[in-house]
Amino acid sequence: MICELRNLGVAVMLVGATVATVLAQDAPVRVASGQREILLQADQSWNGKPYTHYPTGQPQLTTIRLTIAPHTALPWHTHPFPNVVYVLSGTLTLHDKASGKTLVVHQGQAVGESVDDVHRGETGDEPTVLLITYAGTPGVPTSVPAKGEQAEY
Repeated sequence: MICELRNLGVAVMLVGATVATVLAQDAPVRVASGQREILLQADQSWNGKPYTHYPTGQPQLTTIRLTIAPHTALPWHTHPFPNVVYVLSGTLTLHDKASGKTLVVHQGQAVGESVDDVHRGETGDEPTVLLITYAGTPGVPTSVPAKGEQAEY
């Protein structure tokens, strides 16, 4: 008798779960707009140089996640086209080699990187994780080492 009641209880739970699943699949999807927060909208890079062109050819977007160890300076480099950096964690101090300008970018902030200007990023006391999106073309590298420098990544 106890075994039959237990089996009946299990059967009722299975039927209930099945009915709930079917009802959930038939429920209408709510259509609504998302909430937009502009993280960056720029016509010039962080060092004040205007963006003047895009490369010609087929567009290719590239997004990378770059992790940099604490107390590390990346090698000097340039980018041949516009890109945006979003700091997921840590801080990044950008250095422009020619002008000596610097900018500190914190977690949750976005910045437009410079095009064709030699620069580098430097981390602070903790690892820095960046999300970088490049607006380039196929076959063109996203980062170019300055003369005598190793690759940025």
